[in-house]
Amino acid sequence: MPPPTQPPPSSPDDPEPSVAREMDDEDLVEELLVTVNSARAFPEFRRTQRKECANLLRWLQLVLPLLEELRDAAPRLTDDAYRRLTLLGRALAAARRLLRSCHDGSKIFLALESETVLSKFRSVYEKMHSALDGMPYAELAISDEVKEQVELMNAQLMRCQKRTDTQDMELSMDLMVILQNKEYERNADRAILERLAKKLELQTLAELRAETMAIKKLINERNGQQADSTKQIIGLLNKFKEIAGIDEKNVLGDVSMPKSLDKCPSLTIPNDFLCPITLEIMTDPVIVASGQTYERRSIQKWLDSGERTCPKTRQPLAHLSLAPNYALKNLILQWCENNMVELQKREPEPAAEQGDQRKEDIPSLVEGLSSIHPDVQRKAVKKIRMLSKECPENRLLIADNGGIPALIGLLACPDKKVQENTVTSLLNLSIDDKNKLLITRGGAIPLIIEILRNGSPEAQENSAATLFSLSMLDENKAAIGSLGGLAPLVELLRNGTARGKKDAATAIFNLVLTPQNKARATHAGIVPALLKVIDDKGLGMVDEALSIFLLLSSHDKCRAEIGTTAFVEKLVRLIKDGTPKNKECALSVLLELGTNNKPLLVHGLRFGLHEDLSKLAKNGTSRAQRKANSLIQLARKL
Repeated sequence: MPPPTQPPPSSPDDPEPSVAREMDDEDLVEELLVTVNSARAFPEFRRTQRKECANLLRWLQLVLPLLEELRDAAPRLTDDAYRRLTLLGRALAAARRLLRSCHDGSKIFLALESETVLSKFRSVYEKMHSALDGMPYAELAISDEVKEQVELMNAQLMRCQKRTDTQDMELSMDLMVILQNKEYERNADRAILERLAKKLELQTLAELRAETMAIKKLINERNGQQADSTKQIIGLLNKFKEIAGIDEKNVLGDVSMPKSLDKCPSLTIPNDFLCPITLEIMTDPVIVASGQTYERRSIQKWLDSGERTCPKTRQPLAHLSLAPNYALKNLILQWCENNMVELQKREPEPAAEQGDQRKEDIPSLVEGLSSIHPDVQRKAVKKIRMLSKECPENRLLIADNGGIPALIGLLACPDKKVQENTVTSLLNLSIDDKNKLLITRGGAIPLIIEILRNGSPEAQENSAATLFSLSMLDENKAAIGSLGGLAPLVELLRNGTARGKKDAATAIFNLVLTPQNKARATHAGIVPALLKVIDDKGLGMVDEALSIFLLLSSHDKCRAEIGTTAFVEKLVRLIKDGTPKNKECALSVLLELGTNNKPLLVHGLRFGLHEDLSKLAKNGTSRAQRKANSLIQLARKL
């Protein structure tokens, strides 16, 4: 049997084999146009990715004239042109998927995975660049004007792949603090949560319900995978609902079903029967001034928290009366009877008389703060501390009755316990932005700094937390720094309690976002204090310390003090042996230092860092991969 005939070897002059064409030329171009236009149709995007989405949309807009000229000219596509347009189609489809996820994906997920999402944008840019680079414009009868426009865009795409964006450090630090704190018992942590809710636009009922649905979709897509990440996301969502006064924490189901419905999960409940706040079947539906219907106990809880708007429409309520919706209640009872559903019986709400009485006491308590009798002052400030923590309505009443100036007057009291209760009351009141201004303009900052220096341990902790809360307003960052707030914060970071050190680190991080405070912190001895924090493994604050170092390393004077060979060696050890988050942060700091001081990077490379960078570039977190690749490129130049 003769051997099988082998095909002759190809010659360099032989034409390329034909590309397999799944559709004709006109259909391919039309599909590209449809993809671009559908990708450009999304009206808005999540705040954390809004800037990157705007960039991508701008480039999609620039691709349109090329595709429109191809459609109008309808040239015969060569194999090379067809292949490149097919590649462009895949890039555009990836762009559309990415824009969709940034349009309706979970805001919490997109914030936690911002580095991963950014790498997906870069992947899209790379695909678009590869498809457009070398496009045979002459064969396609493309005008010079469009050709120049696309080539300019392609050059921008190539530069964009190399761009190193600065993280939203404030958002990153807030997430780090909240995720590491297992307890959210203090209003300092609540202030961080409220800032996160504002940044992520998760404050209204409508926003939180949409986020719940987005998380449910994410959980279904994950199909049981990445359980720890899912738990984090659900935990944050529940905290955002808690501070918004929404008592609904069931993410996995459409509604929080009574036990009587567990046996018939396929039963579809009419939406009108569900309270918009809890998503449970209503047993006592009532109508509010806006015309919307809610479960009585849920809307009463909303109103008792100080809210004066309709949760669903956000309209101001003309009055707070609740009218029973008898017609809907009868419909619900009839539906339950027809479907053999037993409604849960609820325990009656405890009488609110005690809470009302306490609110009525607020004016007299504020008056007691200025009493000439120390015992009256002590009792009044203790009760004000408790009431200011309970709800927004109490904080409003305290402020409206002149409580803030009276409390500021007590900050200088020599009694350590009065100082502690006073500064903690101001911490609770500072949750509201209007109160932040009143506290600052009332001259409280120097007095709070004095308690930070000389108060009891708990008063020092809460003074640091109050400065952090006040520093959320940019104008206060400079004021706290110029009034000498950084030195006692650094001292608390060095020698305070574990809680005090965490409060100090959070406040310092917020303050050194302002350039002039970087130099002040360095002068106050922040560098040795942070090194001590890194060495204290039991404290668990390595990431916080490195995040502050990263901010400081962008300032020339600070970088000169940070940039020592001993510190680089410490960073190398963290890159080798730290947690994934330690490695991310250490790589970021080393990249900042090495970019500005090449000998420091050379020193780090002497400790076998090349091998660790290569591993992290392949297997690290998304952010670690980017930083490792940037360091590898920098090392090659050296």
